[in-house]
Amino acid sequence: MAITRWEPFQEIERWEPFRWEPLREIEHLQQRMNRLFERMIPSGDGEVSAFTFIPSAEMEETADAVHLRLEIPGLESKDLNVEVTEESVSISGERKSETKTEEKGMMRSEFRYGKFERVIPLPAHVQNDKAKADYKNGILTLTLPKVEGEKKKAVKINLG
Repeated sequence: MAITRWEPFQEIERWEPFRWEPLREIEHLQQRMNRLFERMIPSGDGEVSAFTFIPSAEMEETADAVHLRLEIPGLESKDLNVEVTEESVSISGERKSETKTEEKGMMRSEFRYGKFERVIPLPAHVQNDKAKADYKNGILTLTLPKVEGEKKKAVKINLG
């Protein structure tokens, strides 16, 4: 039996040595983790929400460029703002709410709406004026050529 008073970082439970319920403990742990993440993820309007949208990203660095892919489904390219500096990429946009219909007084929506922004630091300096972007099927692909001094060149060294 748990104590009903909740402390932010400490919960006290009565210990019962011969009554172990692993599923209940897992559920309790999940509830605590959910509360922790809800506090840590801010929404665009300053409130805390677990429904904040943050696009997932993949980055690959080659000898000549940095390749960045972001998963941003449900938006059109006109709804995205992409800014590239020599050291980072900033992606922002807004997913607007669609008209919702209510059926028998009940509505359920699991879509995430609102503004989002993600700034991704780059592992090397890039030529931001030569960046190329492609947005297809909800995937934003950026090709960012490296600055000449950042390109890693192999140099053969003579031995002996």
